[in-house]
Amino acid sequence: MTQHLAAPSTGTSDGAPGHRTGWWQDAVIYQVYPRSFADGNGDGMGDLAGVTARLPYLRDLGVDAVWLSPFYASPQADAGYDVADYRAIDPMFGTLLDADALIRDAHDLGLRIIVDLVPNHSSDQHEWFKRALAEGPGSALRERYHFRPGKGATGELPPNDWESIFGGPAWTRTTDADGTPGEWYLHLFAPEQPDFNWEHPAVADEFRSILRFWLDMGVDGFRVDVAHGLVKAEGLPDLGAHDQLKLLGNDVMPFFDQDGVHEIYRSWRTILDEYPGDRIAVAEAWTPTVERTANYVRPDEMHQAFNFQYLSTAWDAAELRTVIDTSLNAMRPVGAPTTWVLSNHDVTRHATRFANPAGLGTQIRTAGDRELGLRRARAASLLMLALPGSAYVYQGEELGLPDVTDLPDEARQDPSFFRAEGQDGFRDGCRVPIPWTREGSSYGFGDGGSWLPQPTGWGELSIEAQTGVSGSTLELYRAAIAARRVHPGLGAGTAVEWLDGPEGVLVFARPGFVCTVNTTGAPVRVPVRGTVLLSSSPVQADGAEIELPADTTVWWTV
Repeated sequence: MTQHLAAPSTGTSDGAPGHRTGWWQDAVIYQVYPRSFADGNGDGMGDLAGVTARLPYLRDLGVDAVWLSPFYASPQADAGYDVADYRAIDPMFGTLLDADALIRDAHDLGLRIIVDLVPNHSSDQHEWFKRALAEGPGSALRERYHFRPGKGATGELPPNDWESIFGGPAWTRTTDADGTPGEWYLHLFAPEQPDFNWEHPAVADEFRSILRFWLDMGVDGFRVDVAHGLVKAEGLPDLGAHDQLKLLGNDVMPFFDQDGVHEIYRSWRTILDEYPGDRIAVAEAWTPTVERTANYVRPDEMHQAFNFQYLSTAWDAAELRTVIDTSLNAMRPVGAPTTWVLSNHDVTRHATRFANPAGLGTQIRTAGDRELGLRRARAASLLMLALPGSAYVYQGEELGLPDVTDLPDEARQDPSFFRAEGQDGFRDGCRVPIPWTREGSSYGFGDGGSWLPQPTGWGELSIEAQTGVSGSTLELYRAAIAARRVHPGLGAGTAVEWLDGPEGVLVFARPGFVCTVNTTGAPVRVPVRGTVLLSSSPVQADGAEIELPADTTVWWTV
């Protein structure tokens, strides 16, 4: 077991009497997508050694914890979210010794490590699933997944009408040993990702063991992939609708956000609480409402849940105020921090989303107005970091990176790109390896190129190009995160006080602090609220007023 960071002091957060305060309440957590962060061995693919070598950069950025997307043994049918062995490292990323070194070095630098856990499904190369196929109908191992006979005269139709998130039916038919068509198995994502049957006790036992394995390795927590998907409605009933992807997020589905998932997470919480150092669980739970998301972070379940409603909100003052209020109000009764996130490995980077007209969704194929997108992204980032709770930063957003929208089809690797009628399949654009240096074959990512092509000019957005440059996006993030650490009005909390402002302008106060956000496309004159602490665009006071540029956020100390 590695050494572990000491637990922080405990206390109460405003608006949540008696609730225990942990490090996660106001943490800034940085998401590393290992394939695209840093390549330590020069094979063109990011790896754990590369991450370890770059940990000092993350310490200097000021983040509290690092969340790593999957690095487990996997055939990589879905970039590692198809796990063949939950206790082994895929050779492309390194070894268990590399993982141990990463955890140790992170702790030495004062950083916590959160690893991805994928409990909804395994790889079709997982030993359980391979044996279930080989043993055929009647195999006890088939009960650990969802195998069913088909409908129709000869079982030629899927068992129900569920559709894969990646497109097409959520069922694939097997072939028996004699070559005849056999049973069907459920996969809410790619066919290479069969869903576990969480009604089977062996599945629950296995994941409790996996939790302990990584907790014993010293990790500080788990980001739980598809946390809303583990339990399916009894009998796997038909949904009775087509284009089911369009219904996601609007209603409780028979395969998502079933109440039975909460018993699983209560059992996991008891394990986490056995370990020192405040280990946490974070839910990736796409639910119809923020109120249902709050169910995942009740005091005896997980510690955080991603706020996808906030991520999906347009750059609009009224819409932002509504989602901020709704989010804070939903989390306050359960004593959990609200989380804020603008980008991740599954959505178009917000510097590109905000460069396009509103209403296009979270996967966008057009570059839009780059200057507009960057200006709004910087303002949105300062807004996010001013809100009470915990914030997530996706690698490269601190550089203002846009999505790479012009990747050639032959370079793309997102599995949903190759399937019809599913997700848009353009997630590769936010996964292009990040630039570290101005020059080089992969702009400092590694010595052997990069697994996805980087754009010309990527080096001008690099860490080298922005470090120490006044006004750069990187230095803006560093200053904002540093201010969160020392300003008493930033970080943990459960409320904001809204102040009056012109139409299209958000103004809110926290203790000793005011945040003013102009979401309009034109300058607006607003009152001076104190001393300027930080601004996303240059501002200059004029007596008792200030001309706030378009798409700009200002932090004030009062």
